[in-house]
Amino acid sequence: MWSRQRRGAGLGGRGVEELRARRREREAALRKARRQEQLVSKRLLREDTTAEEGGQDGAEIVPDPLSEDEVLELLRGVQRGSEDRKRSLSCLRWALRNKETQQKFVRLEGSIRTLIGLFTSSLADMQMEAARCLHELSHSSDPAVAEACLPVTSYLLTYLSGHSVEFTELCLYTLGNLVVESEAVRKQLLPQGVIPVLASCIQHMLRLVCSGLKAGIGAAVEFAWSLHYIICSHTANTALLSLGALPALTSLLLDLASEIPEDAPEGLELLICPVLRCLSNLLAEETGCEVQIQDERLLIALFLILQCFLQQHPFIIQECLWLLNNLTADEHFFCSALLSLDLLPALLQLLPCSQMASVLVLTILCNIAEKGPAYCQQLHQQPALPLLLPTLALPDPKVVGQCLELLHLLFLHWPEAAADFVRQGGHQALEQHQSIPELQERAQALLDIIGQPLGASAFSPCHAMLSAFS
Repeated sequence: MWSRQRRGAGLGGRGVEELRARRREREAALRKARRQEQLVSKRLLREDTTAEEGGQDGAEIVPDPLSEDEVLELLRGVQRGSEDRKRSLSCLRWALRNKETQQKFVRLEGSIRTLIGLFTSSLADMQMEAARCLHELSHSSDPAVAEACLPVTSYLLTYLSGHSVEFTELCLYTLGNLVVESEAVRKQLLPQGVIPVLASCIQHMLRLVCSGLKAGIGAAVEFAWSLHYIICSHTANTALLSLGALPALTSLLLDLASEIPEDAPEGLELLICPVLRCLSNLLAEETGCEVQIQDERLLIALFLILQCFLQQHPFIIQECLWLLNNLTADEHFFCSALLSLDLLPALLQLLPCSQMASVLVLTILCNIAEKGPAYCQQLHQQPALPLLLPTLALPDPKVVGQCLELLHLLFLHWPEAAADFVRQGGHQALEQHQSIPELQERAQALLDIIGQPLGASAFSPCHAMLSAFS
């Protein structure tokens, strides 16, 4: 073992360290790309679309725009303390589904202030109806409408611990819509204390989900997506980490996974998805993760989730693999745990699921192999090489390229793997890529390696390898 390490070190000097540094740069870019900063969406929470509006098959009917006088009359009806106030609010909510009416309404003096007054009132039915009006406004694509709603954000934050799950969910939808549309709203939420509120809301939502209250799933999903959007904005992640977001999200994921085998609530996958993304993106921080997660139960939870949702919800595979990639990228603990828990066979089974799954599985294997000879020896002892040969035969250059990267690391740290690869027909598998421009240099570098005797200085041409795999 000592001589093998010495051989690797001689090759490794500056050359291997430079190679490792370049690979880490590529991996960092890959992890940052997962943030999906453009992944934003607005959602409407309407329980009466078809019943009240006469829509067919759930189709939305948008009302005609009102004149300024008609909008003013509705506002006056809302401001009057008559018994018809709730009816006026309902009419206003319906009218605000029209973009032009929204713009006319926010331009009226005192319009938003009136809605806030009803939103904060002690009358639950008025409060809910006003919240629905604000929610309609939050769905506008006009930034001016979103900015007109700036005064309501502090109240929305306050009511995230509201008196009912339905009301909390509506506040989360509205807040999420406003955050998507307006930079001014995002900047205002930080000094208003959005981070502590959301951090404390994690346990509130966890109790809803884990108590078996099925109605809590919708609110928990909205909270998780709101948190995901905030993490993608890069503006508050240091604060989130200092407030314990990583261990809280980890605890949430462990609890969700523990419910899967027995009585998983309907729609649980819709909550698991943003929780996985939140963890992945926090772990991909450029500044590094000051709070380390070293809990092998997290790996068990990920594979339980994969096992449960593999068939019905295959999109979860990619989410789990992104998190697993970020966990293993710079952390020996999870690489060791994945091997010691004998989870590698389950990981290898995901190779043929999709193009992205193949790339991610191979990237995770690269993360493990990069850790050195002991890890490569264990990979070699597992049935990894026989699965890599059919992978090399795939027509996808990205998948093949990542496979070549893995082979390079295996041969670098554990030369016996190169000899075994040749015995299994690997030479011919590499030769077929010599004519593919984006692969030929790396394929030739590996052919040069396996063409040398095992006992020789098989890895002396490090400069050629460095250029091929950089």
